[in-house]
Amino acid sequence: MPASSLLHHQLHPHFDSLSRLRSQKELQASPVYQKIRPHVNELLTSYEVDHFAKEVIAKDFYRAVTWNIERGIQYEGILHTLQNHPELSKADILLIPETDLGMIRSANRNVARELAQSLKMNYYFVPTYLNLCKGNGAEIHFEGENTLALHGNAILSRYPLEDFHLVPLKNAKDKMKGGEKRLGNQQALICTTLLPQGPVRLICAHLDAHSSKFHRRDQVRDILKYTSQLKELPTLFGGDFNTTTYNSSKAAWAIFGFWVRVAMGVRYVIAHHYPYPDRFFERPLFKSLETYGFDYQDWNESGACTLHYSVEDIKKIKNLKDIIPNWCFKFIDWALAKNKGRCSFKIDWFSAKGLKLAYQNPKFSEQALPPKVIGDLQYQGEACSDHDAILVDFTL
Repeated sequence: MPASSLLHHQLHPHFDSLSRLRSQKELQASPVYQKIRPHVNELLTSYEVDHFAKEVIAKDFYRAVTWNIERGIQYEGILHTLQNHPELSKADILLIPETDLGMIRSANRNVARELAQSLKMNYYFVPTYLNLCKGNGAEIHFEGENTLALHGNAILSRYPLEDFHLVPLKNAKDKMKGGEKRLGNQQALICTTLLPQGPVRLICAHLDAHSSKFHRRDQVRDILKYTSQLKELPTLFGGDFNTTTYNSSKAAWAIFGFWVRVAMGVRYVIAHHYPYPDRFFERPLFKSLETYGFDYQDWNESGACTLHYSVEDIKKIKNLKDIIPNWCFKFIDWALAKNKGRCSFKIDWFSAKGLKLAYQNPKFSEQALPPKVIGDLQYQGEACSDHDAILVDFTL
């Protein structure tokens, strides 16, 4: 990969013409894109790394948190939570899907870098998309314009970081179709953090939202296959796996899947499948983790969901309208009326290899927490993110 530095580019003059294109086919044929493609490729295979942690303190066990922070839109609330929450503020490692760099929806911040500076942590950020618009759903209404227009994923640690890798993940849909036009693809981040007791490999991934269960499985397999070729190390793998149980690569498949679940019984699916996607609908993905020696079952709070939908949530409805026709929503409302208009999904996960859960050690059982979901994260009356955070305490 290119050497790390603060990311920058001069591609803005081309955004307007590129945003008029309606497919990857049109993009690849565009003379404008052919001219700038080398610069786009270089940008999207680069990364940022910097070190703001001042001292290395050995601990009996270490706390890791995975939290999809919804681009960093509610930055002040996210930072306040990570600094002051009685459990999240003790995090030594943060795996953070969805971090913006120069997007107006998040005040054109370098979200990963600013969090690292404020929390006095080291960080590794990889861009996944160069955005040709302000975003999707309600995000298009933010006033102002993007600057760098980048979106990606990040790893933060209170301990030194080294050995940086990224794994490109194949797109599940044409990112030039629809309202949110983007160049690029998801990428998993891999690096090593040097804990006083020894090195630990960290993996952060955000699997495609508009995808099938088999596409999500294949993305996990690509990550694990790449990792298996590296030096063997204790490894912590976390992120947003988007294990909704649905094939949302196309509206027709999502609608078909919805009616299948209605036929199965709405309350039954909400109680027995959405919180446990590994049991049936998403089993291929989790089987792949186990095949490569990763334990996920003990490293997550069983049955605790991390993404919540309500028929009264206007923002989520606007985002869903990017993939589901308007006429479908009256049927969704009808189905969820049997469950007070709400349902929840378990889509954020940890898995590990060569590490131990700290709470299972009698020496740490009073201080260490079992894996858990941390929900209802609000600041000044606003939700900090559309996802809950998940937490795990571990030892080498």
